[in-house]
Amino acid sequence: QVQLVESGGGLVQAGGSLRLSCAASGSIFSIAAMAWYRQAPGKQRELVARITSLGSTNYADSVKGRFTISRDNAKNTVYLQMNSLKPEDTGVYSCYARAKRYYNDYLSDYWGQGTQVTVSS
Repeated sequence: QVQLVESGGGLVQAGGSLRLSCAASGSIFSIAAMAWYRQAPGKQRELVARITSLGSTNYADSVKGRFTISRDNAKNTVYLQMNSLKPEDTGVYSCYARAKRYYNDYLSDYWGQGTQVTVSS
């Protein structure tokens, strides 16, 4: 199995910053991509940011210029630096990885449990 553990969520005032971390562990052979998703109450889960093993990134339009995703491939860890936070950023942020385990030929999707981010106005 591959396990993802998020940390860094919390309560912050509008305009503040948070840094989320997600560490992947287990019998990992390779990770093709890691990403952050979020889901606000009553809304669909949405992609916030994504990064591939080669460093390519993409962001939701709503967070461009404010959030930065980065990855430490050696540590199988992904980060999300969130600046200029808005109340609309409130939600449960979940880590995602597309990875291959040892002895498996195909990539599979893995999800963390999520961490709450609350931005007060």
